[in-house]
Amino acid sequence: MHNIVWDSNLSVEVDEVDDDHKRLVELHSLLSKAVSENESAEYIDALLEELLTCTAWHFRHEERLMIKYQYDRFEEHKSEHQELIEVGRELQKKLQDNQRQLCEDDVDFLADWLVVHILNQDMKMGYFLMTVMD
Repeated sequence: MHNIVWDSNLSVEVDEVDDDHKRLVELHSLLSKAVSENESAEYIDALLEELLTCTAWHFRHEERLMIKYQYDRFEEHKSEHQELIEVGRELQKKLQDNQRQLCEDDVDFLADWLVVHILNQDMKMGYFLMTVMD
């Protein structure tokens, strides 16, 4: 199972964005540990909900920054945010509908979901923000 570890490779060099990402990595680690330790379904569901809710909040935070500083890739970035939230919620609904618990493959999927977005879209945004923020 993938366990995301925060390091400089994930930094977008914008402290407030990095702080959000650190929290998301922390929540993913808690979720990963809960699944590997076979915690209760209720606890795992609560962690997944917290991860998805914090991710949605974080995306709105990034979008606010992109709007404020007139990021030219805003629509593309926002569209990916919407898609990622939809995919996360679909996973959550599928788990609830099938009355099954999150498994290691799901945790790996969520790790990839988070890391790929940071390394692709957020790095571009971070570079842009570093050049325009006071």
